[in-house]
Amino acid sequence: MKNVFALSLSLACVVAATAHAAEFKPADHLIVIITPSHSNAFYKAESDTAEAAAKKLGYRTSALVHNDDPDVQLRLVQTAIGDRASAIILDNAGSDASIAAVKRAQEAGIPAFLIDREVNANGIATAQIVSNNSQCATSVAEFFAEKVGYKGDYVELQGRTSDINAHVRSDGFHRVLDQIPDLKLAAQQSANWDQTQGYTVMQTIIQGNPNIVGVIAGNDTMALGAAAALKNAGNDKVVVVGIDGNPDVVRQIATTGPIAATGLQQATQMAAMAMEQADQFLRTGKTDKPEKQSVDCVLVTKENSKDVREGGFGMR
Repeated sequence: MKNVFALSLSLACVVAATAHAAEFKPADHLIVIITPSHSNAFYKAESDTAEAAAKKLGYRTSALVHNDDPDVQLRLVQTAIGDRASAIILDNAGSDASIAAVKRAQEAGIPAFLIDREVNANGIATAQIVSNNSQCATSVAEFFAEKVGYKGDYVELQGRTSDINAHVRSDGFHRVLDQIPDLKLAAQQSANWDQTQGYTVMQTIIQGNPNIVGVIAGNDTMALGAAAALKNAGNDKVVVVGIDGNPDVVRQIATTGPIAATGLQQATQMAAMAMEQADQFLRTGKTDKPEKQSVDCVLVTKENSKDVREGGFGMR
């Protein structure tokens, strides 16, 4: 009798689970996607990819921007909670400053899938899917060192100081470049991931350092600003490299420069992974993936620039 009861209970569980899966309707669920400003093509690419993937699966979506302001980010998360969002895909506004917002979502029972930037806390996000920034930075630095002939004065443009990615990339650069005795760091300054700031900071730096051989930038938008400043100053022989895989940078790499390489972050892949895992979690209550997930970058030079997808930030 016990065996019959156990079998009946097992069958009931299977039937219930099957019925739950059959009843799941993506159209009943809202996916909220929150990123920095879409004026940066990288963030627009990841937002557009996540939104397209969600819509393809049948979900309702809302794509919002926090402009790297933690207070705005928290308000957007609170709005998502009020709108009964089923999941949040988030490129956050700072590794420490974003903890409160992610915790708020967790307390409301909304899984958060972080992309591109991680937070300095474990167990509050369902997933943290980020580029292998260390691998990315070292590969870019190795190419840069070879391109400038392993000697000369160079400049480093750093990202936003509150962003852990800025520090990881800078550390990666220096693990390589500091081992080369004839390469000298002439100037190191933050341009906050911004193209306009990259331009103005570079303008100031080259006034006091007219003989630099290269610029290594923490992202492509700063690299674009630096390249424009160098061009206007007539320094068209200076080697410039960045990180991201921005389509404007890839076009320069494929033609005449001056940007010679980028560490392509696979933003589209990370966004697609986040949406795939959000869908699995909503359907089954789990993802079968670890919280921390790393995606390697691809070093893009003239030789493989044609293999970059048309919109950048991913390979064909």
